[in-house]
Amino acid sequence: MKKLFFLLLIGLVSCSPKIKSNFTNTQPKLSIDQEVALLDIDHHLPENILKIGNLKFQDSGFSTDCSFNSIMNQARKTARENGANIVKVVGKKKPDIWSSCYRLDIELYKFEGDVSSLPQYELTLD
Repeated sequence: MKKLFFLLLIGLVSCSPKIKSNFTNTQPKLSIDQEVALLDIDHHLPENILKIGNLKFQDSGFSTDCSFNSIMNQARKTARENGANIVKVVGKKKPDIWSSCYRLDIELYKFEGDVSSLPQYELTLD
């Protein structure tokens, strides 16, 4: 029974992309109704923002849920938990022969203005 539980645990953990995080200035958690803007590489950051931290999404070798939309959704949840309302992609590697996953470098920011007014990426249904 313990072996089955252990194998199940490894299987669940290994299906997600590997996430490295570094938070230097966490803020109070955002509520679910507060918007979080998703900015891709070509979107510009507004002025007067506070950097909260960095996220790095990598392929764990057995990752399955690692589309661009899926990773951006995970980043939005992490941002909200750490008080950030802007998720900015600063590095992007698309799936290729070496990996079937997107690999993203992301920065998280707190903006005091209205994030809904920012040009941003919109999640689509996978």
